[in-house]
Amino acid sequence: MKQLTDSDIANMVGDSFIPDDIATKKSVRDELHLSTRMPKSEQPISENIIIDFHNHTEEEAWQMLAQIAASGIRNATVITGASGILKSKFQQWATESILSPRIISFTPINNGSFAVKFHKK
Repeated sequence: MKQLTDSDIANMVGDSFIPDDIATKKSVRDELHLSTRMPKSEQPISENIIIDFHNHTEEEAWQMLAQIAASGIRNATVITGASGILKSKFQQWATESILSPRIISFTPINNGSFAVKFHKK
């Protein structure tokens, strides 16, 4: 939530406002119901994301997948590439690693990518 300055409050109530202490500022904020007028700006969690493992090392790919699994995202498209170690590693991680309990399912989309469903955080 934005921290209001004395000038912000003065602009709202007019030129008659002269802040003299914390109690006065608090009573003005309460009187104006500022906490209900200023919505909290929480970032919504995206429901779908695309992860591309191309040009990443095995360790970087693992970190990316672990971060997504812990983030609360429900669906992801994981692009591993049609050949190479990351395609087989991803399948191994999804079934046998500490991340496997967070993964509901993974389905091949084509020869080099998977649709992945994660459990809620």
